Amino acid sequence: MIPIDQPVPVREGEEIDLAALNHYLKQESCPIGPITGQQQFPGGYSNLTYLVRTSDGEYILRRPPFGAAIKSAHDMGREFKVLSLLRKHYAKVPLPMVLCANVDVIGTTFYIMERIKGVILRPSSVREIKLNPPDMRKISESLVDNLVALHAIDLESTGLIQLGKPLGYVQRQVEGWTKRYEAALTDRIESLESVSKWLHLNQPVESIPTLLHNDYKYDNLVLKEGNLSEIIGVLDWEMSTVGDPWMDVGASLAYWAEENDGDLAKIFNVSWLPGNLTRSEVVQRYSEKSGRSIPSPVFYYVFGLFKNAVIAQQIYARWKQGYSKDPRFGQLIHVIRNLGERGSKAIDSESL
Repeated sequence: MIPIDQPVPVREGEEIDLAALNHYLKQESCPIGPITGQQQFPGGYSNLTYLVRTSDGEYILRRPPFGAAIKSAHDMGREFKVLSLLRKHYAKVPLPMVLCANVDVIGTTFYIMERIKGVILRPSSVREIKLNPPDMRKISESLVDNLVALHAIDLESTGLIQLGKPLGYVQRQVEGWTKRYEAALTDRIESLESVSKWLHLNQPVESIPTLLHNDYKYDNLVLKEGNLSEIIGVLDWEMSTVGDPWMDVGASLAYWAEENDGDLAKIFNVSWLPGNLTRSEVVQRYSEKSGRSIPSPVFYYVFGLFKNAVIAQQIYARWKQGYSKDPRFGQLIHVIRNLGERGSKAIDSESL
């Protein structure tokens, strides 16, 4: 049986000042203190996620990574707002507890939410994942079906429309991520420059906007222990907004490695394990379940690859500047190059 997701000791230099945190919680009359212990979830490459314990429960604290200075990213207040709005209409998000915008407390903004306890299929635990192909297929189908359910949430009645400006979303994304790549540049990678130019020239007509998670993949889903095809939680809403739903599908496809994609492509997902849907099957199932036709599957997939490359480049640049000691970050240059190559291959072959 795959174990429930567990934290590990906090990485050196990333500890939370519990005395300062507890002083703040007491001042604000928060019902969750005092915190007596802290651990860290090692997965993820963006915001830092901690398990904080009290005498009567466990909670999750989220804060930006050290050295992050990226406009519009790592916005704890925005993520807290998304959870607060969405929780009323979608039960599979954690209950937000407290938001602190005072950077003097632990050195940055942060928020605390409930912990949804369950199984997370992380690439780091792939050796423990001994599910048979039929079970993996059910899980991957549930992943797609849950994304369809998210996209079916009404934007107007829920107030979620305020999270973004859907008109012209695709164009803004292409231009915005290109600028972010240039701002974080450390090494010239011709394939990514070519992909960026292709994306500018091949934008499809946008679909009717929906809520977007924007980082929807296995290790942001919490599965029910004993019935892994049941999704009980969706995590990491940092990049959520409203826009073309196929952009959300493309973001998932960019993580969706298949058996023959090579080792670097398999680092960030378990979708290559036997039984999972293929990328083409993901698109087909989503289209059938949602009733939406896709104008250009390759565009959305390639954009997802490009966006992942930019995110990795931003993290790699911070590591190169000495803001993080996480050894994984120093290896990201190889991932960045691989993403560029995969994007070029998809364009040349006109296939997923």
